[in-house]
Amino acid sequence: MNISGMNHFTVLSSDLEKSTAFYVHILGLKVGFRPVFSFPGAWLYAGNQAILHIMTGKPMPTNAAGVIDHMAFTASNLQAAIDTLKQHGISYQLHRLQGLGIWQLFFYDPDGAKIELDFPSDEPEPNH
Repeated sequence: MNISGMNHFTVLSSDLEKSTAFYVHILGLKVGFRPVFSFPGAWLYAGNQAILHIMTGKPMPTNAAGVIDHMAFTASNLQAAIDTLKQHGISYQLHRLQGLGIWQLFFYDPDGAKIELDFPSDEPEPNH
């Protein structure tokens, strides 16, 4: 067996509409085709790839992270990302990765799932 890439993450949600709006308006993902399942949910796409599945109808865990600490996405336009988070009142942490220089932007979705956005090292330092 050879792994060739990551297919998708699945997050549980206490409110499908709220979670979908968050990932669409904050991360810029697009709602797309989702097969019929016996439980409600949404599939969110980056380009032609469904990279995030949202599920509802299951009990929410007491610890939002569980055994997975966070999900990370490759992104561009760091300043626009920070501006969007500020406009929506979402707190964040920004770090520059030692040795590689990439920017790492961390924040949480409405149900407490930790998100990391990674930006290229040549992106200018943003205005906070």
